[in-house]
Amino acid sequence: MKHTRRSFIRTTTLTSAAAALGPKMLAQSAPNVAPKGLARPPRRPNLLFLWTDQHRGDTVPWAGNSAIKAPHFFEPLARQSFLFHRTCITQPVCTPSRGSIMTGLWPHNHGCITNNINLRPDCRSIAEYLPSDYATAYYGKWHLGDEIKAQHGFRDWRSIEDIYRDYYTNPADRKRFSDYHYFLMARGFPPDETLPPPDGATVFSRTMGAAFPEPYTKVGFLGGEAERFLHARRDGQPFILSVNSLEPHPPTYGPLNELHDPAAMPTGPAFAQPLGANAPAVARRQAEKNRQLGYKNHPIETEADWRRLRANYYGLVSMVDNTYARIMRALEASGQADNTIVVYTSDHGDMCGDHCLMQKGNFYEGSIHVPLAIHVPWLSRSRVDFQGPISSVDIMPTLLDLMGIDVAGQVDGRSHAEVLREPSRWRKENITIEWNDPEFPTGEGRSRVTADGWKLNLYRDDRPELYDLNRDPGELSNLATDPAQKDRVRRVTDELHQWQQATRDKMPLKA
Repeated sequence: MKHTRRSFIRTTTLTSAAAALGPKMLAQSAPNVAPKGLARPPRRPNLLFLWTDQHRGDTVPWAGNSAIKAPHFFEPLARQSFLFHRTCITQPVCTPSRGSIMTGLWPHNHGCITNNINLRPDCRSIAEYLPSDYATAYYGKWHLGDEIKAQHGFRDWRSIEDIYRDYYTNPADRKRFSDYHYFLMARGFPPDETLPPPDGATVFSRTMGAAFPEPYTKVGFLGGEAERFLHARRDGQPFILSVNSLEPHPPTYGPLNELHDPAAMPTGPAFAQPLGANAPAVARRQAEKNRQLGYKNHPIETEADWRRLRANYYGLVSMVDNTYARIMRALEASGQADNTIVVYTSDHGDMCGDHCLMQKGNFYEGSIHVPLAIHVPWLSRSRVDFQGPISSVDIMPTLLDLMGIDVAGQVDGRSHAEVLREPSRWRKENITIEWNDPEFPTGEGRSRVTADGWKLNLYRDDRPELYDLNRDPGELSNLATDPAQKDRVRRVTDELHQWQQATRDKMPLKA
């Protein structure tokens, strides 16, 4: 059957009834069943996996954020995708979360429980489950070991980072640099940072990379490489292409700093408000470090300082929007768009000034909540919204299921493909988030986010936290010791212990 496809980039009409309701109504509505896409799925679908480092979940247009300028990629993607509004990562820091997204395993099971741990050879990535005739490409930040080497089933590789050289398994690899380094050198830019002995290499710092015009930023470089990959796909060979930009990760400035007005930044009740006395040790430790050392050469003394940082961050999201739109146009031009699943997500969020914190590393919403959009052209050409929590450990098995590969029983996550095929089957569920930190074990813990909007944080050796996210989205009022919540704390604690037993998690928790 011949199918005429409207361009992904040029589509402007919302055909989903739920999308017209607005964020407040969406929160109260069941998932809408969208018009179907193609008559039948392709036999061997492609996967374009677009993600970023440190993209906070409420800074995309589909989250109801009208201030973010992201019309080229994020808005068109939302109009034709399944949107999961409460996506939480498995652990709010890079390496552990990336390991879960790539393998479908919890951090305590894939072993990368903190940053800069190499992913074990026996932990299979999504690419290692695909048939051998697939073209498999990984472009961007990896942060799961040996940054400059193709690995874990990905045969085509483009690297952008030179700061993880100390963790290379083969010291001889320190004679090499990232593809982004060579890209800049070929264009006449001199590297600016000499690493301390024994390395002593001269590299491009993240500070310098962030200061370049858009075409020479890391995301700009990746956009060009991804375009070349997709333009070569006219032969019909099935593929997976994963593109991961550093932006909007710090240093939190870039060429679009002035695109958003700091005074117009949307903020919540916790913005620029110091942590309370009952905050957990891990968050107080982070706040004290910010207070003593500052933040990446940015002033953080006043609310205006925090607003400036947030505006810069929004500019980085807009830069991702510009570049990922280029990648989508290349997909259209390749003739493979109808056969390709397109995903957007991130490895963790960013506090962006909430509780006077930046970056991640805690259980607060800004840190754990990320965007997730899945476009499956043969299932739907419209927006479908899902409320309620979902874990990023489920992304990998869901995508493989959509590609005809069943990994049930081989990974910790579970597929939600049946929900994408029939949205009325969506059921909210409780999910768990980890925090592992061998250097600061008293702050280690587990968080349980419930389907009805509560969050319980238990730690190895610290006071518990309980938040009613429905009434207290800023997480300002800790109800863990409220007598009225005693039964809730006990019930959710029991659920956490059951999860630990089922997932072989041995972290001791103080209830």
